[in-house]
Amino acid sequence: MSYKKDYALSKNYEQIGEWDAYWKQLYIEYQQSIEEGLDIEAYKDVFTAVHNMPNNKYKETLGNALFDIIKDAKTKEGYKYNEPSDLEGIKALRKPYDFKMTMPATEAELREKVSGAIYGRICGCLLGKTVEGMKSNELIPFLKESGNWPMHRYIYKTDVTDEVAAKYKYKLKTRCFADDIECAPWDDDTNYVVLAQKIVQKYGRDFTPKNVLDSWIERQPKTAYCTAERVAYLNYLRGFDAPDTAVYKNPYREWIGAQIRGDYFGYINPGNPELAAEMAWRDASISHVKNGIYGEMFAAAMIACAAVTDNIKDIIYGGLAQIPATSRLYESVVRLVNRYDEGVTREDAFADIHAEWNDLKAHDWCHTISNALIVVASILYGEGDYGKSICMSVETGFDTDCNGATVGSVIGMINGESGIDEYWKAPTKGILDTTILGASKAPISELIDKTMKHMPAKDAENK
Repeated sequence: MSYKKDYALSKNYEQIGEWDAYWKQLYIEYQQSIEEGLDIEAYKDVFTAVHNMPNNKYKETLGNALFDIIKDAKTKEGYKYNEPSDLEGIKALRKPYDFKMTMPATEAELREKVSGAIYGRICGCLLGKTVEGMKSNELIPFLKESGNWPMHRYIYKTDVTDEVAAKYKYKLKTRCFADDIECAPWDDDTNYVVLAQKIVQKYGRDFTPKNVLDSWIERQPKTAYCTAERVAYLNYLRGFDAPDTAVYKNPYREWIGAQIRGDYFGYINPGNPELAAEMAWRDASISHVKNGIYGEMFAAAMIACAAVTDNIKDIIYGGLAQIPATSRLYESVVRLVNRYDEGVTREDAFADIHAEWNDLKAHDWCHTISNALIVVASILYGEGDYGKSICMSVETGFDTDCNGATVGSVIGMINGESGIDEYWKAPTKGILDTTILGASKAPISELIDKTMKHMPAKDAENK
């Protein structure tokens, strides 16, 4: 058709998804910017007023103007943290930590650990997947009612009768249950492991941030990505390159999305937390900044450490040694570990996290730091027991499948596959499903085989 000069194009602002529209998330942008120390408090009422406007072209225009304010804002005088996003800046602010590393003596022993990490992640994710998004004010009563408190097993479909389901706002009936699946179901937490493997397989261990972005576009549709990842995906399509893809109109820039993507880089760098963290930076920097990046570097480095020591403190501090000691994440984790050393109980440690971070608020529920603290607390108080650790990470709420998966990777790497009771692995039937193009449902053993081929010594034959 041809358009007349007086033809008016219209846009349906209601059908635009929240993750696709910066101007729909201004309350998150304001909170995020305040936490980063930006001097924008004078605009608080403006952010509130625009956020509360109807979704229309005027709100979009004003939202764009507020982004310009954020982009040009200065850091408040006296802000105590120094949190760069570039790799060299991050490296300059690290605090070294040395510990005794014992490399697995044979390839078979290393494979046992990697198998444990991968199964650990898959099963930890499955445990938390059933209640992902269920807030603690409903999750804890539900677990108690179903005889699963403290949590010690999977949640079953038989736990959710019509009578039970009617008591909660959370739609339990629609969820995935361990007693009602044919294999490990697809999930973004496990998808990213497979996607990272595809990236290394195609581009080698020297892959770049652009390689990651290209793989995202090639392997999954927009709808597979959430929050910061969705923004970065769309920004790349709009012509931005990394790291601008992480910065342009991205209110989720310190959320957990990167932290759940780093495990594979730990798997393929046993005993080398620095390189694991560097690979994680290449991945994280396309969608996140500051603590959002540090979360992925921290997780990858911890897993690399877990391959060469079973000392939980060494694993945690070995991970922290790869991020700025001047960051909020570093400070928060050290405080938690210090309180553990002082004899703070498990119950009080998790209560302390809930006191600082409100899981009823989206920003707190999905932030890197709140969830990293749950991961660390679960590793500490779980005392090396796989089932105990993943259950602890899920029963407290927040991003349950993500935290169960990360804790599962760390403890699984420490103990090896034999350290994971068959109970946890049985529902998977040894098969993982994905939504990654070119990597559909497949035996988990194949995922492990390919991981072993990406170890440093094997790199030459995979380029």
